[in-house]
Amino acid sequence: MTKKIFSAVGEKEVTRAIVGEYARQFNEYVESDAVIVGGGPSGLIAGRDLATAGVKVLVVERNNYLGGGFWIGGFLLNKITVRGPAESILDELGVPYTETTPGLFVADGPHACAKLIGAACDAGVKILNMTLFDDVVLRENNRVAGVVINWTPVSALPREITCVDPVAMESKVVVDATGHDASVAKCLERRGLLKCSTYGAMWVERSEDLVVEHTGEAHPGLVVSGMAVSTVYGLPRMGPTFGGMLLSGKRAAEVVLKMLGKK
Repeated sequence: MTKKIFSAVGEKEVTRAIVGEYARQFNEYVESDAVIVGGGPSGLIAGRDLATAGVKVLVVERNNYLGGGFWIGGFLLNKITVRGPAESILDELGVPYTETTPGLFVADGPHACAKLIGAACDAGVKILNMTLFDDVVLRENNRVAGVVINWTPVSALPREITCVDPVAMESKVVVDATGHDASVAKCLERRGLLKCSTYGAMWVERSEDLVVEHTGEAHPGLVVSGMAVSTVYGLPRMGPTFGGMLLSGKRAAEVVLKMLGKK
């Protein structure tokens, strides 16, 4: 006879726990202070800092994982680089690194990514995975007031059966942290409300400074962060170095806090 180790819980209790808790949290976050679209490094850092300041934050991520390219590094070699002074964020996260040349620091991508995800979750950020940004919610004077979302797999359905209506999540501020896609900003462009450019060729030394400098409110209610900034303003791409994305996320959080009257 098998010795009983675990509690007497069966399949129905497991299913009810998953469905019930997900529904409870989803219902709670239909309205939030900030929705961050994109769970890469800039979005997660912004979310961590906002939640730490007491802001109700929801991250919407289209993939079944978080971190964007942060966990895999460059060229499928899972080491990430940051240029000074962004190693200070690795210090905050407790990620060990090596200085390979003055001002250039290298860390394990999976370790850094895991620490960043953990820090965001510990701060109180809530996350919707496999959730695709579909549209914006607009209010008076075309101010962004939320996002329209759908399940990511819906986009892979055959055209004749893709009539699956999305739902809306309201928020006081939306952050576009979708990387080069700049999905939220491009949505506003399609509606004739914002003019976007396209990101330029790689130039690490210029790109990171420019991305941090241009991080901010690109349209009423919409803050752009990380590589979405490059696409909106036509800045050089930065390639497999992540300090600019991390510091852009911190800058985005500062901008949102000011917009919410918390700073």
